[in-house]
Amino acid sequence: MAFTATVKNDVGGAGVTWSTTGGTLAGQTATAAMFSSTSAGAFTITAKSNADNTQSAAATIGVTDLSGMLTYHNDLARDGTNTREFALTPANVNSGSFGKLFSCQVDAEVYAQPLWVPNLAIGGGNHNVVFVATENDSVYAFDADANPCRQYWQKNFLGTGITPVPPGDTGEAFDINKKIGITGTPVIDPVSLTLYVVAKTKEGSTNYHQRLHAMSLIDGTEKFNGPLDLSPSITVPGIGDTGDSSVGCTSTPGNVPFCPLREGQRAGLALASGHVYVAWASHGDHQPYHGWIMSFNASNLAQAPVVFNDSPNGRESGIWMSGGAPAFDSSNNLYVITGNGDYDGVNDFGDSFLKLSSGLALQDWFTPSVQATLDGADLDLGSGGAVILVDLPSSTIPHVVIGGGKGTNQLGQLYIVNRDNMGRNATTDKVVQQFNLNGMIYSTAAFWQNTLYAAAVGQSLNAFALNTSTSMFNTVATSQSSHFYNFPGTTPSVSSAGTTNGIVWALDTNSTTAANASGTDGPAVLYAYDAMNLGTELWDSSQGMGNAAGFAVKFCVPTVANGKVYVGTQTEITVYGLIP
Repeated sequence: MAFTATVKNDVGGAGVTWSTTGGTLAGQTATAAMFSSTSAGAFTITAKSNADNTQSAAATIGVTDLSGMLTYHNDLARDGTNTREFALTPANVNSGSFGKLFSCQVDAEVYAQPLWVPNLAIGGGNHNVVFVATENDSVYAFDADANPCRQYWQKNFLGTGITPVPPGDTGEAFDINKKIGITGTPVIDPVSLTLYVVAKTKEGSTNYHQRLHAMSLIDGTEKFNGPLDLSPSITVPGIGDTGDSSVGCTSTPGNVPFCPLREGQRAGLALASGHVYVAWASHGDHQPYHGWIMSFNASNLAQAPVVFNDSPNGRESGIWMSGGAPAFDSSNNLYVITGNGDYDGVNDFGDSFLKLSSGLALQDWFTPSVQATLDGADLDLGSGGAVILVDLPSSTIPHVVIGGGKGTNQLGQLYIVNRDNMGRNATTDKVVQQFNLNGMIYSTAAFWQNTLYAAAVGQSLNAFALNTSTSMFNTVATSQSSHFYNFPGTTPSVSSAGTTNGIVWALDTNSTTAANASGTDGPAVLYAYDAMNLGTELWDSSQGMGNAAGFAVKFCVPTVANGKVYVGTQTEITVYGLIP
């Protein structure tokens, strides 16, 4: 990084003397120096006047060793943390030093979380790159730091006679109310430099496709003989729903077909143990649909032989989690939460936490005793966040999975479940703990320093302290934001330098015409809070002039990396950071 110094009234041009608290200064002159560091951390570079050594100026910069933001909510645990953020601190995120830096235009709504890759060999050099997917079936690669915006490439999957799917074709016209193309957050393999994404298209008057693409991070070209067409020839044994064959998704008797039109690919993709995992739900609850999970070899897109369907002898039970992705433990077991649907505890698992092996064999589950009530009143358990996994070696219950949904009476029930013995279904819920958030949950919580950060619909963002001996939370919030988040609440993220300088970032995305929100399009609003006390709001994008983001897209999640915050909107990716 280049630094320059100017000394007023510097008679004789004496210039400055440079110093730093770490790293290396090279090419020093009386007015300039180059700083670099092979270690991560925060460093202060000081220029002191040679003519008057009482005069000096200093700048503190952060150097990160963050390996990337490559998946939904930052990691396979879905805890929403970036603990390698050294530039942004509670001291410098304020209206005087933090704000909107630039934006990059896109061709449609961004439901997927932006992903970030550092030091990528692209565009004739090595650059940090942010990848953005849109509902117009486009994927973009933008320079993560260049102002004004620099686009490296755009790949669009449309063509003559090929369009995104009109929402009305799916039977709904409000949940995703403009066009349906790429909805689920992609996932990136940093080793093979590949981005995996599912795109939905309409081809002709009644022909619908979903395809898994493997794209080069360098230029967007297809890899591994992709894309792979996901068609009704994919089946599982079962009697299914009576309407499965009514929407052009026919199969042989005794088999349930995958229906590209009806199945909504809302959940984020996941990459674990060399496989890409993809889950599906519905479009606006329009039947027929089922909850599906499939896995594909990341190196050649070969589909694994086992396909999981959570309602093969029944209906619904979609896996959508408001955009959340399957979460994984250290043994590569995956966890999802299902929505409304039939439950029999044998083949059909509506409104349940599910634990599956990496090969998609069901290992265990938890279904609340109120499952029938949830199903009958459209109170999905699986509307709530993917899951949060926490390993607690000092606890009597060291392995827990956390998540929740709309809840009975719309009170947003949050469950803490023992991953080693999930409790299945009983008259009395066999869980570690359950408590209400006093509003429906359409989000994934964040977890940092033994604190859970969550915001239900119509509620503040709350911080709940964990007892590490019992794996239970104090149900009285230790702090809460003054701002209330209307639908859909918010999925927060946390940035920190290890265990210090924690900031909770949250988006208010209520200003949209999509279902259940305000009904009026307006800017998404980014909030920053001191993680130690959510009552201390550091900054929000409604402050000052020129900080407004693009119009909101519900369920969006901010991505924090290397001193910047990336926000997907209806027309742009908005980038915030420290003001130069």
